Order: sequence, then structure tokens, then C-alpha cells
Amino acid sequence: MKQKIAVLIVSALICITSMVWADSSQPVEVPVKDMVTMVDLGAKKCIPCKMMAPILEKMEKEYKGRAAIVFLDVWQDPAPAKRFNIRAIPTQIFFDKDGNEYYRHTGFMDEKSIAAMLKKMGVE
Repeated sequence: MKQKIAVLIVSALICITSMVWADSSQPVEVPVKDMVTMVDLGAKKCIPCKMMAPILEKMEKEYKGRAAIVFLDVWQDPAPAKRFNIRAIPTQIFFDKDGNEYYRHTGFMDEKSIAAMLKKMGVE
């Protein structure tokens, strides 16, 4: 009986561990090496961040291979907020191909403004 319970507990732990790994995404190096990068530091539950989510998803597909569009949830992982000295969310940081910060914006940023900044940075 004790062996059956132990086997059940171990099986449950393996399943839980598998689910956590399957749901977690690979960490993204920011800024992306040799590519213009726009990183949006926010949270999935923040209202302006929610408003930006479909814009970022669309732009990520549209600019694939030309610019990296990255979202980091600083409520789930506060390390990037500390690293980039974020005081409010959402905050967007644009990096040039060499990894240097080019521009920083705090608050909601619409698609047209993001596209204009990427164009100003040489991304067509």
C-alpha cells in the first residue's frame, strides 16, 4: 500500500513538472543579437499592456526576420524590470543592431508609432 502511494506521488510530480516545462517559453536574450529589437516590458494583466498585446503579436509576424518584437512580463519575472530600470508599465525600449538603447517610451504605444520608430531605425 505504501509503495502504491509512493508511486502515485512520484507519477503526479512527474506530470506536474512536465506541464510546467511544456507551458514555459524559452527565455529570450534581449536585445536580440545583430537585430533591431523592440522590447515591451509589461504584464499580461495590466490594461494598457492587454491593449498592446494584439499589436505586438501582429508586428512580431510582420517584422519577422527584420526586427525582433519581444514582450517580457515583469510581474511574472521582475528581473528585466530591474535590469532595464523600469518605473512604470508598459515601457517599450528600442535597441539598434549593436544592442545599444536607441529610444524608450512609457505607456501605451500604438502600431503606427512603433512602425515609425522601426522605420527611423532602418527597418522597412
